[in-house]
Amino acid sequence: MAAKAHAFDVGDYVVYPKHGVGRVIELQEQEIAGMKLELYVLRFEKERMTLRVPMNKVEAIGMRKLSSDKTLREALDTLKGKPKVKRTMWSRRAQEYEAKINSGDLVSIAEVTRDLFRADDQPEQSYSERQIFEAASSRLARELAAMEKTDEPAALKKILAILNEHAPKFYEAAAAAE
Repeated sequence: MAAKAHAFDVGDYVVYPKHGVGRVIELQEQEIAGMKLELYVLRFEKERMTLRVPMNKVEAIGMRKLSSDKTLREALDTLKGKPKVKRTMWSRRAQEYEAKINSGDLVSIAEVTRDLFRADDQPEQSYSERQIFEAASSRLARELAAMEKTDEPAALKKILAILNEHAPKFYEAAAAAE
C-alpha cells in the first residue's frame, strides 16, 4: 500500500462536497465482500463524524484539496458583490442554494452566503433562509479557517465583517430606487 502515491496524505485537510472540510486521519485497507479496498478515513470535527472513502471513488465524489489562494480571493471578492435575489419561488431557490453548497465549490458557497446575508437592520429572514445561510457561511468559514490556520469562529467573523462592510451600500441603493 505504501508503494503507491496517494492523492491525500494523513494530516491533509480535504473538502468533501456534501460535508465540507475534513481531515485525513488514516489510510486503511479493508476486505469487503472479498474485494480489497483502499480507504481514506476522514474526520469531520464539527459533526463528530468519521467517513471512509474508497480511494478509487475520490474523483467521482468530487473530494478535493483545500482551494487555492486565487480561489479563496475570488470567493472573498464574491462576498463584496451585489446580492442576486431571483424572484422565483422560495422552494426552487432553496434547492438551488443547497445544490451550490453541496457542490463544494468555494465561490458558489460564497454566492449563497452573500445572497442570503441580512444585516442587523434588514428585515427578518425566514427560518429556512437562516438555516441555509448558516450552512453556507459555516462551510465557507471552515475552509477559510483551514487555509488561514485559524478557527471557524475567527473565519466566520472575517466573513461577516466583509458582508457588513459591503452589503449596506446595495441596500441603500435599493431603498433609494423604491
